[in-house]
Amino acid sequence: MTPRLPFARSHPLQTPAQLRALRERGGVHRVRTRVGHDAWLVTGYEEARRLLSDDRLGRAHPDPGNAARTGESALFGGPLGDFETEATDHARMRAMLQPQFSPRRMRAFRPRVEALTAELLDRLGRLRPPADLHRELALPLPILVICELLGVPYEDRDHFRAWADAAADVTDRARSEKGLADLFGYGRQLVDRRRGRPGDDFVSRLLADGVPEDEVAMMAMLMLFAGHETTVVAIGLGALSLLAEPAQWRALAEDPSLIPGAVEELLRWPGKGGGGIPRYARADIELDGVTIRAGELVLLDNGSANHDPAAFPDPDRLDVTRQAAHHLTFGHGLRYCLGAPLARIELQAVFTRLVPRFPTMRLAVPVEELRLHDTKLTGGLVELPVEW
Repeated sequence: MTPRLPFARSHPLQTPAQLRALRERGGVHRVRTRVGHDAWLVTGYEEARRLLSDDRLGRAHPDPGNAARTGESALFGGPLGDFETEATDHARMRAMLQPQFSPRRMRAFRPRVEALTAELLDRLGRLRPPADLHRELALPLPILVICELLGVPYEDRDHFRAWADAAADVTDRARSEKGLADLFGYGRQLVDRRRGRPGDDFVSRLLADGVPEDEVAMMAMLMLFAGHETTVVAIGLGALSLLAEPAQWRALAEDPSLIPGAVEELLRWPGKGGGGIPRYARADIELDGVTIRAGELVLLDNGSANHDPAAFPDPDRLDVTRQAAHHLTFGHGLRYCLGAPLARIELQAVFTRLVPRFPTMRLAVPVEELRLHDTKLTGGLVELPVEW
């Protein structure tokens, strides 16, 4: 029987048993997506890494109306872009966005991220435990950061957060489409405001560069979604990973110099439920004894790849001293995540301050009782109750 996604999870941090069993049998497998469409699931590290940089895979499809889908999300559930111009469109978009995440700009922004983190931890410290670390830190920090980068008013956060949640819904197409339309409408309002009152922000700079306004609105809202949602998940699961392994928390408290390397391990370690990065084959591809036909859906499971023992010895063990920077959490190759430097700055700011400030922090409930969002594209924790 063909396995169907998503795989059942018994623990919020561990790789599902069915996914682990598939990876042990090989690097590429036939599966069905949550909407019942056929796809290839790539579970091995070498196979996923190779395909992430293979230009025979893309996000567009020559017949998008009949292409296999991963889910009902209007944002990432199916094909994106124009099949004929995808390569040039992608190169143009990256050329416009790359300067926004230049090393110089990110270095200049780091002190602001650190200050925002310190403010949130000060507020956390004034609370009487237990407290929800998701609500008090993991959620607000990435929103504050992306608001400052894009020039988005922080007081609008409840609106765009609700629209982003709707757009990411993988089970309700109408809700997802409405959320995406609301986000784009908000992006247009933001462009209108910045046209008359430019500032030192992402939207103002793209407008100054002559980028068409609808394109600026679209890119700004994609950045708003991707730039905060994925980092919210990474902070929450990273903190949970350490809290579930108290010896690792203590190791960082005793030696903060380990934190930059530990961040890479925290990006690698949390097990995922299967799926990964969607691509469509633009040509036939031979891989690991199977033939992937042009037009077929390919799911590059970077979470499974990050637990491949061929790439990471004893992969299911969290080790903050591990050299894990070659993980595939941000992808690889030409589509490597442009926001990776910013995500690393945020994660380093969080754990550099959180662990020394709260050396006795612990989970307030058993880890098995924690819930994950199972209808959202990015997943992540619903809450993270802690004590100290």
